[in-house]
Amino acid sequence: MVRKKQKSVRKRKLPDTSVSGASPSSSRGTPTRTNSRAEQPENSNSRPPHGGTKKRKPHRFKPGAVALREIRHFQKSTDLLIPAAPFIRLVKEISNAYAPEVTRWQAEALVALQEAAEDYLVVLFGEAMLCAIHAKRVTLMKKDFELARRIGGKGQPW
Repeated sequence: MVRKKQKSVRKRKLPDTSVSGASPSSSRGTPTRTNSRAEQPENSNSRPPHGGTKKRKPHRFKPGAVALREIRHFQKSTDLLIPAAPFIRLVKEISNAYAPEVTRWQAEALVALQEAAEDYLVVLFGEAMLCAIHAKRVTLMKKDFELARRIGGKGQPW
């Protein structure tokens, strides 16, 4: 008697959908699964089933690369960095505290004031960063700003 080789592919047997002796869930004609992917817990360390590809992690730049790119971008640009509306509100609030009779500002005066303020802050940040680097740190601290203002000859507390 000669036996034929059986194929290695197995056919999946579907549950019986006949009405006689069927449970109420299977009487609708839809087969029920007991081992669905939704019921199995997702394990990030396990391999995906059926040789699929793993989920790719989003691309991340090296630490400091984005910061250096932003520095180059802002050094090239001539735009104002502080949003105009909050700056104008702050100027009007301060001027109201010191001179309540001044209620109107020219747009050019506000832009000039904002440019001067941003220039002062950029220079102050640069000097404070030099103080931090001198102290062999890369993190800016309050004492760096205080030292930069003291060395720069700005003795006012504001």
